[in-house]
Amino acid sequence: MARSPSNLDELVARARTHPPIRVAIVAAAQGLALKTVKEATSLGLIEAKLIGDRDAILQCAKDADLDIKADGIISATDEAMAARQGVELVKSGNADAVMKGHIHTDTLMKALLNSTSGLRRPDRRVSHVFMVDVPTYPKLLAVTDAAINIAPDLMAKAQILENAIDLLRLIGIETPKAAVLSAVETINPAIISTLDAASLTLMNSRGQIAGAIVDGPLAFDNAISAEAAREKGIVSEVAGDADILLVPDLISGNILAKNLEYLAGAMAAGVVMGLSAPVVLSSRADPPAARLAALALAVLMHQGERGVQRPEREAESGSSIDCAAQPEAACCPSGA
Repeated sequence: MARSPSNLDELVARARTHPPIRVAIVAAAQGLALKTVKEATSLGLIEAKLIGDRDAILQCAKDADLDIKADGIISATDEAMAARQGVELVKSGNADAVMKGHIHTDTLMKALLNSTSGLRRPDRRVSHVFMVDVPTYPKLLAVTDAAINIAPDLMAKAQILENAIDLLRLIGIETPKAAVLSAVETINPAIISTLDAASLTLMNSRGQIAGAIVDGPLAFDNAISAEAAREKGIVSEVAGDADILLVPDLISGNILAKNLEYLAGAMAAGVVMGLSAPVVLSSRADPPAARLAALALAVLMHQGERGVQRPEREAESGSSIDCAAQPEAACCPSGA
């Protein structure tokens, strides 16, 4: 397995060693999106397929100094149509990934999660992972799920965690360390997230969740600071060295991710897991570097799906931080 990248720049460099992937840019009439397309194309990461209002895209491309041909744009009269066309490009084998442009996230997610025409996989939960580059932390930190699953229960958290483990293994972290977060590091029946964390830790020790070292409950300070863990007498392989932060719910995760970005100078690149193709959900506030890193993740995901197997498990359950909150029925296949 390749050496794991320690920051988002290394992630982009890793992706550049692979052939470019075809990315459907849904509602591409957005200056920042097209600037990202220009850079990603020049670095050999992607071949863009632009979808949306032809005249608006051409004007934005002109403003971004991007040379595109009008006949290379897939015309769509509204957001919903653009989203459906992006999905269809993937389903027909004409695109490898999808990237959000100037479109409401709910509209894009509706097309992606459609039970008949979308990109759902019958055996996988859909979840989101932010790969966060924090200047004060020595390696990339995955935060999940801070964007899609609103209030996951125990089994939903297990599936969300498995998706994050898969992603980190794809980028070269052979045995990621996952901290299951709560407000405290002790089990308290009045705090449900501590019970879930303890259950996930036991599930990992018995092979139900494989491919990682899982420990919890851990408070945030214990998860990322070995000194804080020592002060509290916590003995753990994960404490102070976490690769994954599994948050209790979307609200706490979204607040954490935005705090890291705005108060710690972090940069977050987010991707959707559990669909039949990588999906980049970019906020209108995303800096180009974050968008570029997210596309690099999409490249590695596309390549990795063909080269890295999910670890065997005993039981398989069927700002710049964008939020795509979805009802439970949309995230989990029926009957899973």
